[in-house]
Parts: sequence; structure tokens; C-alpha cells
Amino acid sequence: MATRTTPVRKAVRGLTWLVVIMLATTALLAAGALFWKWTWLPKLGLDLQGGTEVILTPQLAGSGQVTQEELNQAVSIIRQRVDASGTSEAQINTQGSSNIVVSIPGTPDQATLNRIKSSSKLEFRPVLVTGQPTPTASSSPSAGASGTPAPTPTPSQSLSDTPTAKPTNGSDLSYVTPALQARYDAFQCADIVKSGANVAPANKPLVTCDDTGQTKYILGPVEVKGSDVTDAFSGQDQSSQGVTTGQWVVNLKFNDAGAAAQKVMTTRLISLSAPRNQFGAVLDGAVITDPRVDGVTSASSQISGSFTQESSTALANQLKFGALPIGFKVQSQDTISATLGSSQLQSGLIAGLIGLILVVIYSLFQYRLLGLVTVASLVVAAAITYGVIAVMSNYYNFRLSLSGVAGLIIAIGFTADSFIVYFERIRDELRDGRGLVGAVEAGWKRAVRTIYAAKGVNLLSAVVLYVLAVGNVQGFALTLGITTVIDVLIVILFTHPVLQLLATTRFFSSGHPLSGLDPNALGAVYRGRAQFRISTDERRAGASREAERRQTIAERKAAELESAGSRGSGAKKGGA
Repeated sequence: MATRTTPVRKAVRGLTWLVVIMLATTALLAAGALFWKWTWLPKLGLDLQGGTEVILTPQLAGSGQVTQEELNQAVSIIRQRVDASGTSEAQINTQGSSNIVVSIPGTPDQATLNRIKSSSKLEFRPVLVTGQPTPTASSSPSAGASGTPAPTPTPSQSLSDTPTAKPTNGSDLSYVTPALQARYDAFQCADIVKSGANVAPANKPLVTCDDTGQTKYILGPVEVKGSDVTDAFSGQDQSSQGVTTGQWVVNLKFNDAGAAAQKVMTTRLISLSAPRNQFGAVLDGAVITDPRVDGVTSASSQISGSFTQESSTALANQLKFGALPIGFKVQSQDTISATLGSSQLQSGLIAGLIGLILVVIYSLFQYRLLGLVTVASLVVAAAITYGVIAVMSNYYNFRLSLSGVAGLIIAIGFTADSFIVYFERIRDELRDGRGLVGAVEAGWKRAVRTIYAAKGVNLLSAVVLYVLAVGNVQGFALTLGITTVIDVLIVILFTHPVLQLLATTRFFSSGHPLSGLDPNALGAVYRGRAQFRISTDERRAGASREAERRQTIAERKAAELESAGSRGSGAKKGGA
């Protein structure tokens, strides 16, 4: 049995890797369909499928008004919340001068809806009084729980909301007037929404409950604003020796203003007795956690307790994305239909099909049967792209919008560019007198640098567009970036290996006129009306003129100077 040549071995190896990638993608989709309720079809975006629309309206105390800056900040934070849930192609816009409209494709899960609806501002308030004690979280550096009943303030004879003495700090029990104590005693956790806790003044104490409705609180004024939280993330606690303890915690980071306020609050609370050594993180008017302070913190802090990975992640998301400048309530929630519909999708697919047909016609006209390699490469690229989009749709909840479809259609032309560059390099090598096997290898070395440069620019453009844009434009950038990477993969693992194998066949290596690699036709001089002069001298002259056309400006000038020098030297010899 004949030993395979090196190019053939490389070709087989490349095609094998391509088959492995395609089988792996198919196997992943099949496993997802069997075990994880995946679908074989990509999920569609809001413009093609429809979805759910939630309208949020601000909650303001008295006759206050929302500013445009506050509204823009709220839109940005809500967008981060939606993105954190893994939902793509969502649209978050303002309506009028105060409302925010959140449109989510498909049917969102309840957790995503809760994340959107829990849209009030986040506040950190010191605990003054609490009801029946329950195990609570703990603040850095050590874990702990408050189990001591609240001290009962001494009531005065007058039920007034005005403190009998001016409070000196946020933990001063002078805030707890008889009227406030009476309101606390009568407060029902089921009435937390009606109580207006969500829009309570920041400089006054607050009567509220925790988000489970099990514990009541009197909290002091706001000491740290939620907008001062720059980051919140869950993780496992580590000991002073750097060893992971296995306990899940929530880590907080603050800006300069938040760090200063946090230091003042924790310095005071650490010296107090329970429950006044705790502070409440208030979201939507309810306490979501009330950690005990066990150490002075400033720029960063840690909340520990009986957390699981899921509960610590949920709390981190609430703290990170809860810092809206104003509170909102849900005005309406409706199901919306597709804004473009299936007819627009069909139009886009038809446009893509027309583009594909034109590329195929051009390839067959320009490259004869060699154009079939282009067709096969496009088919393989389409199969891999479909698999990748389907996997991303199920695993990352990516949704294909019309802008994403546009990115896929544009990729047809970009992919064909790579083949054209490669084919033309092979033809150049054939014009220079190489055999087909050598022309394929030499042409590849010249073409691959150009392909990498062009695709690098395309990929950089897609990345920049994805980072700077939002909404549907991100979908376009993402599909453009994916197809750019797949284009390079196809050229390396399919197009080049197939040409390496075809170069060993008699049909292509002999330069058959239908192969598209006929050296005679490539070196001929066009005479018009599809007539070629094919004599050896004229073919050489045509090849020379073809080489001249492919010269750079610098090469032409150098040739002209050399020719002028030769003529000048000949003239001097003749004169002598």
C-alpha cells in the first residue's frame, strides 16, 4: 500500500478534527434534548417571537418628580439585572418622562420577573428594635447570629413622633418615640406595601419587616446608600491562612463615599449590644438581610451565615443590582406579539438564500468545478454555525433576532472572500510555473496571512460593537463574531485539506479546462469574444503582462529604473 504524502496526511488530520467538532456539537444538542429539555431550534428574539412587557412607574413621596439622570441610571441598572439572568435581546427603554418599559422575549421565568419588579432603591439602616429574634446573617470578619431581645425604650406620656431629645447618631434610641413604638406594635407585615416603606424618608426611622414576613424592625435613618455599592459577589470564605472553609459568604465593595459611611456605621455598631449591633439592608422597603457587625469595615465587607451557593448568589444579585436611585412599582404586565413577525423572518431568509445562490453562481462561473469547494465549504460552515447558535440559545439563553439574522447573511460574503483569496493565490502560483500540489501549499502560505489579517479586523470590529452597543445591535455583533471565527475554522480544517486532496487527483492536477486550474487558460491573453491566443510565445507574453499588473508601485519603479540603466549602458557602449 502506498505511503501517504505529508500534505495528504495533514489533510486527513484536518478533516478528522472537523468531523469531531461537528459530532461533538450534535452530541451536545442531543444530550440537551434528552436530559435538559433543550430544543433543536434556536430561540427567537422579541422582534420575531414576541414576549412579555412590564411597565414600571416611579414611586415618589409627595409631589416629587423623577429627573432624567435618575431615569437613565435606573434603565442602566435594570438592564444589568436582566442581563444577569441570562436573558438576551431584551429591550429596556423609557416611556414619557417617568416610566420604564421592559420587554423580554418569550416567556420569562418567575425569578427574572421578580428581579425586574424588585426595582426599589437599596438602603443600609441601623437596627433599633426588632421583634422575636431569629437566626441572622453576620457581617465580617466572623460569623454570628443575633439572639438577644431588643431593649424596650421607656415611653413618655405623649404619643409624639418628635424625639424628646435630639438623636446623636443613627443608633440613638431617642428616635423610638411612643408613637413610633405604638406603630411598631400594631404593624402587620402583610401591610408592608400599603405602609409606603418603599418611599420612606431617608432621614427618618422606618418600621418594616423582613422579606419573609417573620420579623419586624424599627430601623434608624439611612447611613449607607445602595448606590454606593460598586460590586457584590458570592464566594467561599477563607481563613486567615488562606484556606477555604467551605462556608458561602457575600462580599461587598463600596465606592469612596460608601466606604467612609460604612466605616462610621460599623465603628459605632460593633460596640453596641444586640440587636443594635446589626444593620438592615432594605430593598423594596423590606429587610433582605440584617447582619451583625463583628468588625470595622470600610471599602469592602463580608456577610456570612447559613448560606448555600444559591442563596448567597441571590443575595449578591439583590445587593449588586438593587441600587436604583428611585423606587418603582409595576404599572402593568402584558404579553406582546412579535413586532416583525414570521413574514419578515422569511424575507430575511429569502434574502440570504438569494445571496447564497449568487455566490454559488459566481464561484462556478469564475472557478468552474473548483467552485464546488466553495459551495461545500459554505454548507459545512452553515451546519457548524447552526449548531453553535442552537447550543448558545439553550445554554446561554441567546435569542436570534432579525439583526442577528442579518449578521449571518453578511457572513456569507465574508466567508466567500476567504475562498477567493486562497483560490487566487493558487492561480498565481500556477502562473509562475508550479505544479498543482506545490501551488496549493505555496498559495496557502501566502493566503493564510491575508485571511488572518482580514478576519482579525472583522473580529475586532464585532467585539468593539458588542461591548459598546446594547440590545439588537449586540445580537448582530455576536453573530458576526461567531461566523468570523467559524470562517477561519472552515478554511483551515476543510477548504485547505480538500484542495490538498484534490491536487492529487488526475482531473485537477492535469489542468482540465473545467477544473478552473488550467495553466494555459490562466496564462492566455484575452482577445475578446471569448477567444484566446494560446501560442507559447503569446502565452508567455500574456503571463508577463499579468505579472506586471500584479506588481506593486515600488516594484514597477524599480523595474523602470533597471530598464533605463540598461538602455543607458548600451548607448555608452555604442558611442565608444
